[in-house]
Amino acid sequence: MRCAGLRFAITLLTAVPLPGGRAAATPPSRQTAAAALYWAPAVGFVLGAVAGGVLLLANRIAHVDALLAAVLAIAVLVAATRALHLDGLADTADGLGSRRPAHQALEIMKRSDIGPFGVVTVVLALMVQVSALAEATQNGRGPTAIVAAAVAGRLAIMLACRRGVPAARSTGLGALVAGTVRPAGAVIIVLAALGAAAAAGWIFVIAIALALVCSQALLWLAVRRFGGITGDVLGAIAELAASACLLVTAIS
Repeated sequence: MRCAGLRFAITLLTAVPLPGGRAAATPPSRQTAAAALYWAPAVGFVLGAVAGGVLLLANRIAHVDALLAAVLAIAVLVAATRALHLDGLADTADGLGSRRPAHQALEIMKRSDIGPFGVVTVVLALMVQVSALAEATQNGRGPTAIVAAAVAGRLAIMLACRRGVPAARSTGLGALVAGTVRPAGAVIIVLAALGAAAAAGWIFVIAIALALVCSQALLWLAVRRFGGITGDVLGAIAELAASACLLVTAIS
C-alpha cells in the first residue's frame, strides 16, 4: 500500500513519468489515495529541493540577478507539476468570481477556457511568488524558502482532504480523495514538518503555519460556495499556501 501510495503521489503531483502511473487501467482506491496524500509533503520537499538547487545555481554560481533566478526556480516548479495547480487556481477563481449557485459555478470550473478572474489571479499569484522569492534570496533564505513553500502547498492539500471535508462532486479527483486523511495522521505530519522547519529558522515555522491558516480559509470558502472540494480547489489551495509562505520568508 505504501509503494502504491508513493507511486500515485508522484504521478498525481509531478510530471515524472512512471510505468503504469496515469495510464493504469484501474483507478486507485481511496486507501491508495489516502496513502498518496500522506506522501504529498515529501514529494513537495523533493520538488522544492530541485527548484532550490536551480535557484542556488543561478544566483550564487552563475551570478544571475535574484529576480531572474527566482523566475527560473518558480518555472521549474510549474513545469514539474505540469501547471496543474495554477490551472486549478484559475478555475477556482472563475468559480468563486462568478457568484453563481454551486452547480453553475462548478460547471464554469469544468470549462477548458479561463475567464478574466482566473487570468488575473494566476498572474498575481506568479508575481507574488517570484517577487517574494527574489526578496528571500536577497535575504539569504531563497533555497530554503522555496522548499518550505513547496512543502506547505502539499501539506495544505493533505489537510483539505481530511475526514469531515466533503467532495463537491460525486466523481473526479475531489470525490476520490475527500475525507480520506485521518486528522491524527495529518497533525503528526504537520508537526514533523514544523519541527524540521524550526531547524532551519523560526521564520520558516511561521511561514508554513500562516500558509496553512490561509489555505484553511480558502477551504472553508470553497466548501461554503461549492459544497465541498474538487481537484481544482486543491490546486488553488496549494498555490495560495505557497504564495503565503513565500511572502513571510521575504520579510527582512
